[in-house]
Amino acid sequence: MVRLPERFKSFVNSRWLVFVCSMWIQSCAGIGYLFGSISPVIKAHMGYNQRQVSLLGVAKDLGDSIGFVPGTLVEILPVWSINLIGVLQNFVGYGLVWLIVTNRLPSLPLWVLCIAIFVGTNGETYFNTAALVSCVQNFPKSRGPVVGILKGFAGLSGAILTQIYIMISANETSLIFLVAAGPSIVVMAFMFIVRPIGGHRQVRPSDKSSFLFMYTVCLVLAAYMLAVLLLEDLVVVNQNVLTVLAVGLIIIILLPVTIPVVLVFFTEPPPPVEETLLAETNKGEASKSEDYREEVILSEVEDEKPPEVDSLPASERQKRIAHLQAKLFQAAAEGAVRVKRRKGPRRGEDFTLLQALMKADFLLLFFSLVLASGSGLTVIDNLGQICQSLGYADTSIYVSMISIWNFLGRVGGGYFSEAIVRKFAYPRPVAMAVAQVVMAFALLYYAIGWPGEIYVTTVLVGLSYGAHWAIVPAAASELFGLKSFGALYNFLTLASPAGSLIFSGVIASGIYDYYAEKQAGLLWKYNGNMLPVSFRDQETPTCLGSICYSITCGIMAGLCIIAMVMSLIVVHRTKSVYAQLYGNLNRSNR
Repeated sequence: MVRLPERFKSFVNSRWLVFVCSMWIQSCAGIGYLFGSISPVIKAHMGYNQRQVSLLGVAKDLGDSIGFVPGTLVEILPVWSINLIGVLQNFVGYGLVWLIVTNRLPSLPLWVLCIAIFVGTNGETYFNTAALVSCVQNFPKSRGPVVGILKGFAGLSGAILTQIYIMISANETSLIFLVAAGPSIVVMAFMFIVRPIGGHRQVRPSDKSSFLFMYTVCLVLAAYMLAVLLLEDLVVVNQNVLTVLAVGLIIIILLPVTIPVVLVFFTEPPPPVEETLLAETNKGEASKSEDYREEVILSEVEDEKPPEVDSLPASERQKRIAHLQAKLFQAAAEGAVRVKRRKGPRRGEDFTLLQALMKADFLLLFFSLVLASGSGLTVIDNLGQICQSLGYADTSIYVSMISIWNFLGRVGGGYFSEAIVRKFAYPRPVAMAVAQVVMAFALLYYAIGWPGEIYVTTVLVGLSYGAHWAIVPAAASELFGLKSFGALYNFLTLASPAGSLIFSGVIASGIYDYYAEKQAGLLWKYNGNMLPVSFRDQETPTCLGSICYSITCGIMAGLCIIAMVMSLIVVHRTKSVYAQLYGNLNRSNR
């Protein structure tokens, strides 16, 4: 019988507790997704035009994605210190924005707000790095589900914080204060729990049921959030009901803690013999990995071996490669060829960031993300203005809706991409190509102006954009290893602001302002003498109608098709790698 203090120690050191606390941090850490709600507030209080708001959006995207510092620091500092730095940046950055917007500080230039939003949003990269690195190391054999669920809760954080804001029922600037204070409080509560757990990291029999419970909670949470949004949109709800709904939301988010509680306090620990066997399995896998690294020592073998060699069983593959190497050594001895030692790791091994940047597969993944995720992020950042241009007064509902579908896209992307690699040993990026086709259709739907364009675009862009951030980190860890996963992941996240800088900061804002000024000129021409003086002096004209963003969406739809082609090239190039990684598992399951 295990004593209670030992149970409590096991609970604190449970990798499932780390996963659940990481999920809670992520559920309020995706503060960038609230920019669509706070940007109209900043625009109204500061008197900015759309181009200036777009510059703030680009600053937010850069802060959300430039994670070189946490990616490097996580390899040399404890994880709790990474979270602490993120807390300081988040609170100081958005706290300054709140002070300026509420006139508690004098009005400052645009570049000051850009820096403040960059610093505040950049705190999110510290939260993401700490959570993902810890959990991927704790669950190396369940990368797709772990990344999908964590990134899913980050995507849903916009809707969660919005519901809490509605429960508080304060003025509109209080949402900015909530963005500054909310994540900081939650992260400080759990920053000493989120960390890599030492010891064995094998798949346990309980993992399947635990992940199934997590997926169930995710679906229940998404359905609950969608029902709440529809209720708020269709019915006038009083403050007491809003408070009850927000409390119900918090209860659902807390449900996953039952997993580590049940596993530690209501389940007998595995016997020492089983622990020994698990440790031996880990050693065996490590030695197998070493054998895999050493089985090809000549670069010429890669050129000479037939493609089907990679799909053979390990013993047969080693025999064929050894035979090829023997022939090459003989040819070298006779002077027929010049043998070179292979330089650098192969795909599937541990790469540094610089080594990965020399690989075509990594660059194709990155530029595919620039086109596709940059397009999705442009829609998310401009969703408030898109809704206003179509005549919708309450933009927060649609911001919350796209967060929900973003959440489902990340959870579903992790689940289905994991099924693809485990059942068929097919490259994970094929799921990314499918997501890019869906996004292209959604953008084209809006560009054409078909009925219900805002609903279709919100749902499909949210799903497809979210799927990218479950698929790409897992694929990067498979192709380029876990050793520098933090640096690799944070470099890939640069793709979104790189795309948004062009699509939102130049194309979308330029087209919007062009039609806004054109409409204002026409209105002045026909009704100028009848307009009030305040309108005639207005410096921030507003664009109305689907034309404001339809051309932009049409351009981005074409770019998503190009991104899909890039993803399919990666699929073609990495078939042998995934056959090696998952082929044996696939055969054993048959």
